[in-house]
This record gives sequence, C-alpha cells and structure tokens, in this order.
Amino acid sequence: MKPMCVLLFGAVVLVSLSALGAPAAGDRVPLFNGKNLDGWSVLKCEAKVDNGDIFIESGNGLVQTEKKYGNFVLEFDWKALADDNWDSGVYFRYDTVPAKRPWPDKYQANMRKGLEGNVEGLTGASSTGLIKQHEWNTFKLTVNGDKVELEINGSPAWKGEGLAGPKTGFIALQAEVPNGGQHRFRNLYITELKASE
Repeated sequence: MKPMCVLLFGAVVLVSLSALGAPAAGDRVPLFNGKNLDGWSVLKCEAKVDNGDIFIESGNGLVQTEKKYGNFVLEFDWKALADDNWDSGVYFRYDTVPAKRPWPDKYQANMRKGLEGNVEGLTGASSTGLIKQHEWNTFKLTVNGDKVELEINGSPAWKGEGLAGPKTGFIALQAEVPNGGQHRFRNLYITELKASE
C-alpha cells in the first residue's frame, strides 16, 4: 500500500501545482499584467505603466525581466512615438550589461527606423517592408538553440542562425529616448520551449 500512497500523494501535488497556475513548458503566459511592472526591473531609464502599456518615458537603459529564459516564443506589440528616426529594440539571451554601458553587447531585435526586426550577428536575420510606420506592430520572436526566427505583423520575416553566448538570459525592452524617442509596448506573452522543439 505504501507505493500506492506515494503515487497518490504525487498526483495530488501535481494537481495542486496546476491549480495554482504554475506554468509549464508550452504554456503561453503573460510577461506583463497591464497594471504594474511586477516581474520587471527598470535600469537607467524611466518607464511606467500608462493606459495598460509599458511606456518608455526617458533615458538610456532597459526594462528587464527578473527571470532568465532559454528557448521561447516571445510575442509583443510595440509602437514608436517619434515622428522620425525612432530607435529601440528588444534584447534577449544576455546575462550581463557591460560596465559603463546602458545596454548589452547583443542580441537585439532592432526597432530602429529602417532596421525594424533585424538582429545583428545572426546569419539571415534581416527583412524589410513589413512595418507599419506610426502604428502598432506585432513581433513574434522564436529563440530555440542557436536558431532564431521572426514574424512581423503575422508575416514570416526571416529565419536566422548562429546564436551564441549564454543558454539562458534576460529579455529587455530598450530605452534609447534621447536619440530614438519614446516607445510603447503591450500584449507581451512568452511560451517557454524545450530544446529543439
């Protein structure tokens, strides 16, 4: 009877964790609750929740997840508020920011005018013509092993490879307001993947 008790106890624990909403690999979960910046750290910039969006208000820095992620699908909407020469980005899979610098060395899904979605340092990671200027845009970034791919506004943009560095790392929204203007972000979701999924 003891083995049966252990199995039943284990089943109860698993059901309890599920009932508490503990996410498992493959679950699509919100990274941002639309109310506050719980789960995020604001580094060297000013950011706040405004009308349900993350509003990057001023400074050069990052709004960084408190948790590190390895393989995942990241979905989010973003909008540049500058009339021209907007610039921001989303960093991923980094573990440190160099001293006396506001941002990591790499990798960044760019939001600079004319380079939106491109990732420097990855083979094949560039596209053009998929952005709606002065409107909300949707990115769906998949990071898996050394491969990365991006959809922009529901259309395949590119598939790249050659991702190096840490196997897990932070995700961060870039603040580059002095040169690139203010940005808004909303509908941030992540789905964690197993390797080579």
